[in-house]
Amino acid sequence: MAKILRGLVYNKEVAFAVLDTTDMVNEAITIHNLSPLSAAAFGRTLTASSYMCSMLKGENSSLSVEIKGDGIGGKIEVSGNSHLKMRGYIENPQTYLPPNGRGKLDVSGCVGKNGTITVIKDEGLKQPFVGTVELASGEIAEDFASYFTYSEQIPTAVALGVKIGTDNKCIGAGGVLLQPLPFASEESIEKLNSVMQNFGSISALIAELGAEGVIKKYLDNEKFDVFTPEYKCNCNKEYIKGVLSCVPESELRDIVKTEGKVSVHCHYCNKDYDFYDKDIDKIVEKAKKK
Repeated sequence: MAKILRGLVYNKEVAFAVLDTTDMVNEAITIHNLSPLSAAAFGRTLTASSYMCSMLKGENSSLSVEIKGDGIGGKIEVSGNSHLKMRGYIENPQTYLPPNGRGKLDVSGCVGKNGTITVIKDEGLKQPFVGTVELASGEIAEDFASYFTYSEQIPTAVALGVKIGTDNKCIGAGGVLLQPLPFASEESIEKLNSVMQNFGSISALIAELGAEGVIKKYLDNEKFDVFTPEYKCNCNKEYIKGVLSCVPESELRDIVKTEGKVSVHCHYCNKDYDFYDKDIDKIVEKAKKK
């Protein structure tokens, strides 16, 4: 089960979050048939986005993240809500690059160094909040840290990681985020900077210790709130029918005549929904009754 553990440390002057998203990344690998490199890039984005969804305030609040760089992976999108139902995709799920100079997956090559990260938060207000910043490096953790600092004016130390085994399964994925509160002392900030040096391989630490173990060993804290995100797409055939009911009947009929059916592909769960003549009849009839 995926976990987000949140609390306060250093005289309650620094907010922390430690995440174990291993199960979610494995679900994404299965759904999208991700290569190790694509899984590493998508899994990092999924982890950070899950944390951000855990911070949403409204019952029906939602959030979406788009990373659009010039790397071989193409666009990455993740959406979620305040109930921590997460979904997403990477445009090119089967990317490959040789390991970087440190012998690790070249995530920045997958994402690219030039581009943007955009976050849309809908908290039920008149208009959703939209924040966009330039990519800092393509390393994703650094990109999210830059987003927090420049778009939300919340300096945040971010460590993210995904460790893939030889069988293409994720054996450890997660992250650590530390945010000094406005009244944090210099001493607490120094502690924050010092402890972050331990999380260069956060995926290995999650695989070895789990989220609770990471908190106990490095943050010396036993009080935290627990959240349980999951990978879950909200689409189904009835939902797609509702979408098609907004399409002009003539257009639907032309597609069926040409293709034999109307096919709708969901990028988030990688499912195809097919609708034939009799299905279109029912969709049109129901739309006319509204």
